[in-house]
Amino acid sequence: MRRSQILTLAGLGTLAGGIAAAVAVLLPWLPSPASREAGRIDFVFWFVTVICIVIFAIVIAALLYSIINFRAAPDDDSDGPPTHGHTGLEIWWTLIPTLLVTAIGVVSAIVLAKDDRVGKNYLHVNVTAQQFAWSFTYPSGKNMTTGVLRVPVNKSLLLTFTSKDVIHSFWVPQWGQKQDTVPGIHPTLHITPDKVGRYPIICTELCGLGHATMRTWAIVMTQAAFDKWLKGQSAATSSSNTAVSGKAVFTNNGCGACHTLSAAGATAKVGPDLDKLPQWATQAKQPLQQFVQTSITDPNAYVQPGFPKNVMPMTFKSLPKDQLDALVQYLIQSSKKG
Repeated sequence: MRRSQILTLAGLGTLAGGIAAAVAVLLPWLPSPASREAGRIDFVFWFVTVICIVIFAIVIAALLYSIINFRAAPDDDSDGPPTHGHTGLEIWWTLIPTLLVTAIGVVSAIVLAKDDRVGKNYLHVNVTAQQFAWSFTYPSGKNMTTGVLRVPVNKSLLLTFTSKDVIHSFWVPQWGQKQDTVPGIHPTLHITPDKVGRYPIICTELCGLGHATMRTWAIVMTQAAFDKWLKGQSAATSSSNTAVSGKAVFTNNGCGACHTLSAAGATAKVGPDLDKLPQWATQAKQPLQQFVQTSITDPNAYVQPGFPKNVMPMTFKSLPKDQLDALVQYLIQSSKKG
């Protein structure tokens, strides 16, 4: 091959590689990583992407060069001359892809092993998925349960999953990993958040009518702030003060994600407005306390007109009696004030 041909090929390859690299780098394909595991996964992604860009550039350069220099004349219908395969070339184009695929496999295996390694000093959180809400229980916090996942930064987390009904899938995009939750199986996921912030938790498995509402937040805070929060929430949940403990149960179980309640600063519109509970009870022709408790433990017994059935989770009837009673009284008192 002449020097001019080599330069032409190199120029075409550089042009094709530059365009591919610009598309890969300039467009925001991935969210900014906020965990050590996501950073490693991103490394694998870019490792594979660079290999693909180089191969793409070589193939496109050869293709364009062939189109430009070896195209047939408009009236040439003859076959090309028969040629025998090049043994050395065939060896190289088999060997090089084998080495590249092996390298990708080795790098991926190392990253998977590191991402799955929990270590000794970790925070254990039980994650429960149900139609259509997430809840998070902290064994180290007297099994206090919340509807929002709060964790300390740079702390290894071990999340253990339980599904109470159908298949769900836990995903925080900035953490880089997903985990399906299958009824009867309790998989685990290891995460080490390394950036303070507020990140969305999304269910990525179509799980029913309210799938789109099955979202909450992961809040990553400093260790000192987390310790203070966990101590305060555990104390509030077990408090004998109904106003305090009821609000804690409301907040911890994610009720504000679907309902409006002025006393709790909740403004969601997925479910009925809880500030109007006396009005709803009158329409249902039930005593207020009975109406509120039944709406929590058996939400499909009476559904306010204008709202669909089978959206509110059926599992709140499993709340401990003291928490259920505190929540009922809190909602009654708050709705009367509203």
